[in-house]
Amino acid sequence: MAAIDGLPPLREVIATHGLAAKKSLGQNFLLDLNLTAKIARQAGDLEGCDVLEVGPGPGGLTRGLLAEGARKVLAIEKDARCLPALAEIGAQYPGRLQVIEGDALEIDPLAHLTPPIRVASNLPYNVGTELLVRWLTPPEWPPFWESLTLMFQREVAERIVAQPGSKAYGRLALLVSWRAEARIALSLPPEAFTPPPKVSSAVVHVTALPEPRYPADPKVLERVVAKAFNQRRKMLRAALKGLAPDIEDRLLASGIKPTDRAETVTLEQFCALARNVAAG
Repeated sequence: MAAIDGLPPLREVIATHGLAAKKSLGQNFLLDLNLTAKIARQAGDLEGCDVLEVGPGPGGLTRGLLAEGARKVLAIEKDARCLPALAEIGAQYPGRLQVIEGDALEIDPLAHLTPPIRVASNLPYNVGTELLVRWLTPPEWPPFWESLTLMFQREVAERIVAQPGSKAYGRLALLVSWRAEARIALSLPPEAFTPPPKVSSAVVHVTALPEPRYPADPKVLERVVAKAFNQRRKMLRAALKGLAPDIEDRLLASGIKPTDRAETVTLEQFCALARNVAAG
């Protein structure tokens, strides 16, 4: 990879710019450029696409995305120490890398991106789930992105793709599967990172569906699912009793036994229940 883009190896970049990873920013850097290129390829054919990257750090994945042909990469980086290293990458790929210094939770990237847009990031662990939820819950659907290729702790990745009946199944799996297809594309051991985290990681690839799988009001669905899983050990007639006085009837009308627990209920059943609750 270094030979492809003519830039120095990442260990050298980190040493030159004094970029020791900061725990407070949730930083764990991937230094193997073959690995960052492999992650970039999980995002699919990037020719003609703009790519949003959050937390590029020293730019390993950034280089992979540009080498894979991304039309433009918009990188949002909170750590000012990384900006000189990213500027060197920008000079190697004139006009194709834009870096914004700041917090991804506070920046609207859409003013700087042209569709089709994909998101690809080795997300900082401390904001990863919050960003995913935001990207999955825009005011209107379909969203601005075609796909998300994101690095998470392995445990979070398993929660994203979990199926009914499993311990990992919950709000996150339902939120993702309602409007998207998700799969674990790649698993990475702790030693792939510097410094090594205490847990394994995984890359999840999420593709947006043109419309939700089943009709439901997003706010009602979120309320029903949140209440069901907040007391996941309880039977649903108890966990959901505050939703409606006749909740048992509404559960039965949705094809759910009042004695069922949240982890056994399918997305289709939750959507049916959300419609029954919304009907008043």
